[in-house]
Amino acid sequence: MRILYVEDNPELRETIGALMEGEGQTVTAVASAEEALELEARQPFDVLVSDVSLPGLSGTDLARKVLANDPHRWVVLCSGYELGHYPGAWGPNVRALLKPFDVEELESLLGSIRASVQGRAAA
Repeated sequence: MRILYVEDNPELRETIGALMEGEGQTVTAVASAEEALELEARQPFDVLVSDVSLPGLSGTDLARKVLANDPHRWVVLCSGYELGHYPGAWGPNVRALLKPFDVEELESLLGSIRASVQGRAAA
């Protein structure tokens, strides 16, 4: 599963990016939504994990653009404040993680996404 991780904080980008790496998972980490869109244009990722508060284009705007191309894309929005039911209204595969989140919470979410992505690819 190919993960695109967008986080403007260099320490978090490196740490969380490394935590998401694992068997069957590769992570490409970038600092801005604009960089993410450039990479997405070349070859879409299986899942987008993005901070909501980014300089320039926000994580929510990035999610909208990605979902406009594929409404069934997996998107995980990370935020320091509660997003409520807001992200779920964008599509069936949009989730939110409240910062600071537990590593186990992230791993569990990515595990369920990986199962879904593999099932979709096999169909």
